[in-house]
Amino acid sequence: MGFLTAFLVVLFTMPSLIKVARMKHLVDEPSEERKLHHRSIPTIGGIIIFAAILFSYSLWFPRGTMGLDGSIGDFKALYLEMGAAYADFKIVIAAMVLLFFIGVKDDIIGFSPVKKLVGHFVVAYILVIMGDVRIRDMHGILGLYELPHEVSIAFSFFTYIVLVNAFNLIDGVDGLAGGIGLIGATTYGIWLYWAGDVALALLAFTLAGALVGFLVFNFHPARIFMGDSGSLIIGAIISVLAMRVVDHDINRLPGWLRTVPTPLFAMSVIAYPLVDTFRVFVVRAARGVSPFHADRNHIHHRLLALGLGHRGTVLALYGYSVAVILLGLLTRDVMPTKGLLLLGGSAFLLAMLPFAFRKRKAA
Repeated sequence: MGFLTAFLVVLFTMPSLIKVARMKHLVDEPSEERKLHHRSIPTIGGIIIFAAILFSYSLWFPRGTMGLDGSIGDFKALYLEMGAAYADFKIVIAAMVLLFFIGVKDDIIGFSPVKKLVGHFVVAYILVIMGDVRIRDMHGILGLYELPHEVSIAFSFFTYIVLVNAFNLIDGVDGLAGGIGLIGATTYGIWLYWAGDVALALLAFTLAGALVGFLVFNFHPARIFMGDSGSLIIGAIISVLAMRVVDHDINRLPGWLRTVPTPLFAMSVIAYPLVDTFRVFVVRAARGVSPFHADRNHIHHRLLALGLGHRGTVLALYGYSVAVILLGLLTRDVMPTKGLLLLGGSAFLLAMLPFAFRKRKAA
């Protein structure tokens, strides 16, 4: 119901937002060489994505009177579970509201990088320190298990900052950030539902529903962009889901899924934004420019240069994301460190394939 509600909210309200955005000239003009669109397009689609998630997540948040199978469970265990779920609910809502205002301001009048970074650190503080949404254990990867408290906090801050910016950076082709976010949210949602975490699964599926509705208007040729107000919300929710999956109780999962190291599974779901961001930052640093300097050196730019077009590019990258997730599931009988090398190496090599071919010559 959360998925369906979010989908319907976006589907029926987005046309009005598009009309208002055009009337008020809240559009992105194709004024820079790196931009791929050739006409003015509204940039505030994230407003409806945010509203749909907030409404659906609040409306369908579980009361906690029954277990996942519909039966009344142990009261004490249920009380603890719902207490943690409600704490997550409050923290996620607070972080989303702050990010929404940061994103909307950036979309409409701009936001200095320094102020934006300060805002991200405030959100990270809310999530990691106040909400205790953090990675506590690496489950044997690189020989690491339980992390010291300070290391856990620093690593979780870093994880949030990287992911929220990664989704912002891949938002360069019609339907790309929305589709990758949809794949990630759906995958995490299924995993969390199987793990018995209805509240977090609801968050994942409300995001997925909102993104399905958004893609109706954003798939090429796009009628509206999500803007920072959308990409920041997606990145923040995905980062919360990823960190919760890493340290989640796996006892309720199907037997075949319990043996998949949770950090590897979490990383496989977000492989594309991570690999693309890492590669772009390395290339920019090697050229002596700021890692945050915008250019046309992303993987999606390369696929467009090979002649795939907008639709072909996003479908290829959807396929890449699904392939890496399936590869991550194959690491269930591999030692964690070897699994990381296998997964990371394969994801990187697949991402580099487009650069092995020559660009299509312009007609």
